[in-house]
Amino acid sequence: MATELFNNGTHLCLMFSDLVEDDGDAVQANQFLLIDHGQGALIDPGGNMTFNELTLTMRKYMAPQDLHYLLASHADPDIIASLDRWMTASKADLVISRLWARFAPHFCKLGKTDKRIIAVPDAGGTLRLGKSDIVLLPAHFLHAEGNFQFYDPISKILFSGDLGVSLVSGAQAGRPFAQLADALPHMEAFHRRYMVSNKILRYWASMVRTLDIEMIVPQHGSPIKGKPAVAQFIDWAEGLSCGIDLMTTSNYRVPDLPIPLAG
Repeated sequence: MATELFNNGTHLCLMFSDLVEDDGDAVQANQFLLIDHGQGALIDPGGNMTFNELTLTMRKYMAPQDLHYLLASHADPDIIASLDRWMTASKADLVISRLWARFAPHFCKLGKTDKRIIAVPDAGGTLRLGKSDIVLLPAHFLHAEGNFQFYDPISKILFSGDLGVSLVSGAQAGRPFAQLADALPHMEAFHRRYMVSNKILRYWASMVRTLDIEMIVPQHGSPIKGKPAVAQFIDWAEGLSCGIDLMTTSNYRVPDLPIPLAG
């Protein structure tokens, strides 16, 4: 099912949050469809587990073959493991950090990505979609080395990738948080491990405070909705110790315990 995040008649933002079984082994993941004046972009299209259901569900709004872009915040499997199938199902170009532009073809059969990858420089930029621009914001090391977030000035939504993640069910992900305090039990542990350092978060906070943001929508979990909640999250992230801030020599010792086998 699609959740409508924004619709003014010519500009539409949709979230798909429940395409992975909650009782399965895979983490819940969101996919997003942006349409402006008939042109479409799919943000973080996901892996093979979501492909069939996503292509069926999105047809109500746009046929997959009519997509212009596949926007990838980074190159994790839950972001673009289905790339080979999207290269077949659509004529869309993949938009991804230049760091991953030569790695992404490994998801595909030989030749599938020829002349279909837009390698984004570290500084980011703007990408024309219909009659609007999507802003490709540098978010490197949050968590991937080459990482982008996508800001839509029309809807004032920041598609934030793995920053702002809350580990909830697919059904819960469709319900936004209006107060950060309600989200923190579902997000704090994730951010302390997956975000690289407080230094990077402080740089990010300084950058996004210059934007008019109504909603932060991560790739996992629920949107953070409303200016008060958005401001609360930015303040929280700016002060968070995480990643290498928390590492000590105790985390780097030669192990002697066996790893349990699967099954």
